[in-house]
Amino acid sequence: MAEAVIIGGVRTPFVKAGADLMGTPAPELGRLVVQELLYRCNVSPSDIDELIAGNVASPVDAANVARVIALRAGIPKDRIAHTVNRNCASGMESVTQAAARIASGAVKSVVAVGVDSMSNVPLLFRKRFGEKLLQLSKAKTAGQKLSGIAKFRPSDFAPLFGLKLGLTDPVSDLMMGDTAEKLAREYGISRDDQDQFAVRSHEKAVNAWKAGRLTDETMTLYPQPKSEVLEQDIGPREGQSMTALGKMKPYFDRKWGSVTVGNSCGITDGAAALLLMEADYAESLGLKPIGRIRSAEFAGCDPSRMGLGPVYSSAKALKSAGMTMDDVDLVELNEAFAAQVLACLKGFESPPEDCVDSDSASRLRPIDEDRLNVNGGAIAIGHPVGATGARLILTLLGELERRDQNIGLATLCIGGGQGGAAIVERVAA
Repeated sequence: MAEAVIIGGVRTPFVKAGADLMGTPAPELGRLVVQELLYRCNVSPSDIDELIAGNVASPVDAANVARVIALRAGIPKDRIAHTVNRNCASGMESVTQAAARIASGAVKSVVAVGVDSMSNVPLLFRKRFGEKLLQLSKAKTAGQKLSGIAKFRPSDFAPLFGLKLGLTDPVSDLMMGDTAEKLAREYGISRDDQDQFAVRSHEKAVNAWKAGRLTDETMTLYPQPKSEVLEQDIGPREGQSMTALGKMKPYFDRKWGSVTVGNSCGITDGAAALLLMEADYAESLGLKPIGRIRSAEFAGCDPSRMGLGPVYSSAKALKSAGMTMDDVDLVELNEAFAAQVLACLKGFESPPEDCVDSDSASRLRPIDEDRLNVNGGAIAIGHPVGATGARLILTLLGELERRDQNIGLATLCIGGGQGGAAIVERVAA
């Protein structure tokens, strides 16, 4: 099989939904990050065979957002593009599919994108509203039109929030935060535990930006003529404290809960992109790889306990790579919720009984804090759902390079009851 290597990557700053990137929809975020990627890698759009985009909040005016991004980024029209949606792991799915396409010999170069504009998730209306509008459009006489108008009720005009619907699992009928509450109760994770984890996430992210550790992976954006230039994530809060977090009320279980907005990830806009190539082809272009995917696996679990997905998928990925957690230098575990990450840490220490198989589960070990999300995570940085999986791999490779280490694990939970994990290997310069 051909060898797929990662040549480079870049991401946009991650920005709170409804703020500076509100006027920059997913296709434009994708175009910007792809053009920046090609520029940084010194690669022509004509050198790209395919583009794969991970995207969850699919724009209604760009059904195959990957194709729109590719064409607007200057990739020739005879090249192909498709969009993938594995919920929270869509960005990781784009990278793993890109690697698989190259390994199969089908293509030599693929741009893998993860992108979401949570600001632009639409408001919806109930089906009955559409039916009444349709009937009204067919009315021909004044009497028929008045009769059609009279059928409308005030409740017909109440919008449905697409974001809330998207964050609710239709099988378990639980919002993602409700599943975190369930894990908090199951594993005895207190409110203080969660808030302390959130404070550390902010501290790590703030320190990472101050030290310039996230600068190289992040491009500068000029979103609108009157907007400020965006050079870093808008989310990490210097001086975040237990006192401030303690004032926040539980958001999902208002009476008995412990999951708050403060110890959960932010709803965010952003994009990330990586360039993958066949190793010999990259060498022919004078390009040096920065890493490769040693293994990647996805695993299913109970949708109501979806936050444990990283435990299941990481066990499978370690087995596929022929490794144990003892071989892993750094871990990027997406911080959907503090309760969810803390439950996963307990799961890595003592895997659930149904954790794939005994051989896979035996490869798990406790994760020390000094190798977990060392530059902060989504609680501080944000979680543009379709982009995060690609961002985890990008951040992981950058930190492995800085530390002169070799093996990392990128993993995240997936709404609907799945987990995704990739074993990433740095290629030394």
